[in-house]
Amino acid sequence: MGEMLKKTWEGDSPFQVRGTGKEKAGRGREGARKVGGGTVTDLPVRANQAFAARLARHHDELRWLYMELYDNGDMFAELCDNMGRFYRERNRDLKAMDLCREAGPDWYKSNDMLGMMFYIDNFAGTMKGVEERLDYIERCNVNYIHLMPFLDTPAGRSDGGYAVSDFRKVQERLGSMEDLESLTAACHRKGINVCMDFVMNHTSEDHEWARRARQGDGEYMGRYFFYDNGHIPAQYEQTVPQVFPTTAPGNFTWLPDCGHYVMTTFYPYQWDLNYKNPRVFNEMMYNFLYLANRGIDIIRIDAVPYIWKELHTSCRNLPQVHTIVRMMRMISEIVCPGVLLLGEVVMEPEKVLPYFGTVEKPECHMLYNVTTMATTWHTVATRDVRLLKRQLDIVNALPKDYVFLNYLRCHDDIGWGLDYGILQGEGMEERPHKKYLNDYFQGYAGESNSRGELYNADPVTGDARFCGTTASMCGIEKAGFEQDDEAMEKAIRLDVMLHAYMFMQSGIPVLYGGDEIGQVNDYTYKDNPDKAADSRYIHRGPMNWELAGNIDRPDTVEGRLFGRLKELEGIRKREKVFVSGADTWTIETGEKAILCIGRYYEGEKLIGLFNFSEHEKTAWIHEADGRYADLLSGEDVRPEEVRMPAYGFCYMKKVGTQ
Repeated sequence: MGEMLKKTWEGDSPFQVRGTGKEKAGRGREGARKVGGGTVTDLPVRANQAFAARLARHHDELRWLYMELYDNGDMFAELCDNMGRFYRERNRDLKAMDLCREAGPDWYKSNDMLGMMFYIDNFAGTMKGVEERLDYIERCNVNYIHLMPFLDTPAGRSDGGYAVSDFRKVQERLGSMEDLESLTAACHRKGINVCMDFVMNHTSEDHEWARRARQGDGEYMGRYFFYDNGHIPAQYEQTVPQVFPTTAPGNFTWLPDCGHYVMTTFYPYQWDLNYKNPRVFNEMMYNFLYLANRGIDIIRIDAVPYIWKELHTSCRNLPQVHTIVRMMRMISEIVCPGVLLLGEVVMEPEKVLPYFGTVEKPECHMLYNVTTMATTWHTVATRDVRLLKRQLDIVNALPKDYVFLNYLRCHDDIGWGLDYGILQGEGMEERPHKKYLNDYFQGYAGESNSRGELYNADPVTGDARFCGTTASMCGIEKAGFEQDDEAMEKAIRLDVMLHAYMFMQSGIPVLYGGDEIGQVNDYTYKDNPDKAADSRYIHRGPMNWELAGNIDRPDTVEGRLFGRLKELEGIRKREKVFVSGADTWTIETGEKAILCIGRYYEGEKLIGLFNFSEHEKTAWIHEADGRYADLLSGEDVRPEEVRMPAYGFCYMKKVGTQ
């Protein structure tokens, strides 16, 4: 996809299709510019025809689902009218991109897709600053950037940007909507896709709807969950789990100024929206389409399992949630089919998979591979790959249409949502094992070199989550502080091995901004009263551009790490076996510290070995079905009895028969 959007003709439309098996865009005999099989000169006609065809294709199912939820024909008619309006407002370049992506719908599954997520202010100050740093992003081989929440939020009550007070306004300190459109257009010219968060479960208490509701306006109170006494809230509390039992206990907040309770699943300043009200669904879809029309390519649906509330249930993963997400998918495919839906579903695999929908009736295009991420760090702490191997086997057995985003670290904490049924059979009980993991990554147990802090620790249950950057968890922070060169080399090897393993997983790898240079924990958040109570800010520190200036110096930590990751990224882009649709499986190694992953696609086979131990180990595999070459060294290798150095890895590609 990195090449797919690059400009290939004069003018402002930079879109073409490459490597999709479809007709490529270029110049026709008369010099007219082609887009998705037609020309730019006839784009308005073809785009309008495509919109009409998409609406006709989805109309009946969309209406059936809408009426099933709301039984309101007038509101459905309004929704359809506004879909037409937002389509007409979508600019020429985005419509051209839509046609290209419809012609090659697997564009995001290519082997060159690599993401990076970051906070705009931490990375470059403002949106204009990010635009000025696009050359650096290109150097990182990144063609998909996730801009962490940037919509308007109240100072000090934002939950990191997830308490939105205006869905059509950028935080003034970051820029404007015009700056966002400039940034997305600049990204598209470089073949970079842009992702943003769409926080649809709740609004800030400062949102216009919330302010009017607080003033007693019944129409706006009906957009939330308001109760004038505690009877119904108490019934909800009997079945609804708490998200943050220590920092924000309960699911309701009492508002003394208006004499009502309001549902607040996450924090008291985040008011849950009532999707039983069709006005809420319609207006949020208009916000969704407005943001898509600013040039956003991927919209991350935040906290999607929570959006439908029903008394006497857990208010999680209810069937109506899937109805809403399915309608979102159809609305997007009608108005802006070039846009992807990314679901944030931080739950165990059996609850995550339904958010893909079915092949016939898809919901999200992509989901986060949360459980695998947590299991990866469990593997680092235990030097035992058995649980990770089982987890990968589950993911690998899924249909190839299911695309996961894989990551080592992100903006959030690590919750130890592991398969404790399996671990119990291996002698690991849940509570003591969680304690071991948190102790390990704080540097207190297991001969650990990690550094970090706990988040939301519960002294009653003993439960806690963990915060820290990839580099600090791998030992780079400790080795740097102690000026221990040998320990630093070992920490870098672990860091690189984990990235090499992530690249071998089925799906799309995503870096957390700063990981490419080994950025460590930032403890200065404790000096900021708005952040001091939230240890997640330890891994949300500002990008250190002075250190980033070392990426071309192999004698520095930044240069060593950046150079090794760049080599891996180059291999992934060259080798088609890394496409998302490749067959992927695990191979038994006879050594619990070594993970082996195989990939196969269109006659090409690749085997990866990854040693999670700080000691040299041997992988006992039997894959000698031909000649193999190590893609890093170029040397011939035999995938049988393979000696693996501490935190070592290798990519072995089949290059011929015996």
